Amino acid sequence: MGDMLDPRLNPYRPDIAAAQLRGRVEAAQFVEATTYEVIEPVADIRRDPAHEAALDTQALKGERVAVYELSEEGWAWGQLERDGYVGYLSANALGPVGAAPTHQVSVPRTFGFPAANIKLPPMIALPMGAGIAVARTTDSFAVDGYGWHYPLHHVAPLAAPGDFVAMAEMFVSTPYLWGGKSWLGIDCSGLVQLALQTAGQDGPRDTYMQEKALGRPVALGNIRRGDLLFWKGHVAIARDAETMIHANAHHMMVAIEKTADAIARIKATGSDVTSVKRL
Repeated sequence: MGDMLDPRLNPYRPDIAAAQLRGRVEAAQFVEATTYEVIEPVADIRRDPAHEAALDTQALKGERVAVYELSEEGWAWGQLERDGYVGYLSANALGPVGAAPTHQVSVPRTFGFPAANIKLPPMIALPMGAGIAVARTTDSFAVDGYGWHYPLHHVAPLAAPGDFVAMAEMFVSTPYLWGGKSWLGIDCSGLVQLALQTAGQDGPRDTYMQEKALGRPVALGNIRRGDLLFWKGHVAIARDAETMIHANAHHMMVAIEKTADAIARIKATGSDVTSVKRL
């Protein structure tokens, strides 16, 4: 039964599975989830419970995680609430669920200061997309329940509509990191997902999921700003009819290049564009 469900989006293993999957997968036991909140700025989601295991994605501060197992070795196995991704993360990155985030960081990185004074040493540094439960605002700051002050123009209300291409452009020169989803390192589908989320639109995590779920097909010769170009295992964002932005292993960073040049270069490696999708 289990081979019909994608284990990256469905929490099941031979020994344990989510209670809601009873009857759909085989497992030794079925358990209910306990919800936690990501309290670290960035938390790695691993494929296996080991620090050397593949990095599949990352969770950002404020995200909720449905946890089905906490191991004695300090690993939590669970499912991210926002995009449904399943994996292992350090239990130290999790805390009890607090106030629901009202805002998210809308610049590549910002600081939370202990008071309304940017000359004070910051308490935390948060990446784009991290959630903040804003308790009050001043003329210059958004203040959370801890009293930490974030520059007001560095945060935006959740689901506030925006230009996701402009969000992606902020990441130019960010190092390429397989599974990454922050200014410290990001991959192609992570850039698309994070840019969309920060502009108020949720999207799936992996390239094949995005190609299947997002937008409607358009012709390769009719590209405009905001279209997504897909190859097998890769995605880029059109900036206009002639240029695109993507996190890629050729430049080993987020780069802007001429679309025709990128298509030719990737074709030379044996991969053609599989689709262009318009959101």
